[in-house]
Amino acid sequence: MTLILKIALAGACATAVMAGPAAAQQAPMGFFITSAPLDGGNLGGLAGADRHCQALAAAAGAGNRTWRAYLSTQGAGAVNARDRIGAGPWANARGVVIAASVAELHGTNNLTKQTALTEAGAVVNGRGDTPNQHDILTGSQADGTAFSGDADRTCGNWTKNGEGSAMVGHHDRMGLNTEPPALSWNTSHPSRGCDMPSLRATGGDGRFYCFAAN
Repeated sequence: MTLILKIALAGACATAVMAGPAAAQQAPMGFFITSAPLDGGNLGGLAGADRHCQALAAAAGAGNRTWRAYLSTQGAGAVNARDRIGAGPWANARGVVIAASVAELHGTNNLTKQTALTEAGAVVNGRGDTPNQHDILTGSQADGTAFSGDADRTCGNWTKNGEGSAMVGHHDRMGLNTEPPALSWNTSHPSRGCDMPSLRATGGDGRFYCFAAN
């Protein structure tokens, strides 16, 4: 084998080795739990919650996607959280896919305390941690749809930070809804109120889920 041929083969091998990791890139982030709260249950409505998702995503380098809060509203023109978040798939900040589709998200998904991370890739406190912050605002039923009736489940469609209540889920899947496949991630119990002290008293911190809709 000539020296020129040996050099050419060595170069080709080096190129292949360098190309390997690039071919195994992580899935882009399409899901997170907000790392910072707003004003209790007053999120500025759906628009304000979406802006918060977008700002946090941008700070994490994912502002090129369109972000939506996983929140339902009630009353006339009620909005279902499941209809706001695109089609999936959605991966967390570490590239782990938590659901491939809306059906899977509301079925047998991969959402756990270890995968339901913030936009910075941090684990959110759950049951057994101090403080417990596993209450995640959703205002939604297990299938991702809005509540009917007069009982407030959305802190006045996300405009109240005092009286009222919001349905919360548990990102660590440890809650009152023990029926599979839901296991409490998006619906477990109503909060005691809409102000931060009340949200924290029931095990939360005013956090909510954000999904990339595109």
